[in-house]
Amino acid sequence: MATITATDYTAIVERYLAVWNETDPAKRQKLAEAAFTPEATYTDPLAAVAGRDAVDMVIGAVQGQFPGLVFTLGGPVDGHHDIVRFTWHLGPEGGEALAIGFDVARIAEDGRVETVLGFLDMVPGA
Repeated sequence: MATITATDYTAIVERYLAVWNETDPAKRQKLAEAAFTPEATYTDPLAAVAGRDAVDMVIGAVQGQFPGLVFTLGGPVDGHHDIVRFTWHLGPEGGEALAIGFDVARIAEDGRVETVLGFLDMVPGA
């Protein structure tokens, strides 16, 4: 695998978060094709799915549960080899986070996400 730079890791995570923030299903699908491999897996405490289409369904469900909220980076992106980790915030644009999580992702040779392991650090009502 080619060497991934700090700038590359950040760009990969920004592409990933753009998918989570796109509410138009057709546009989100195009973004997902650029961000995730076809076989991508996503696992967090509330979901465990395989395949880019299934990941997209999870994203759509989260958007339905939290309409109008956006995902933003909660700090610096860190990575090594083909692994990247980052904290994200979910809340109103420009407002305080209502949910905070931490994701670790494995990056495929083509720069797309192939595996995500997510953790929820703070959730609404907790």
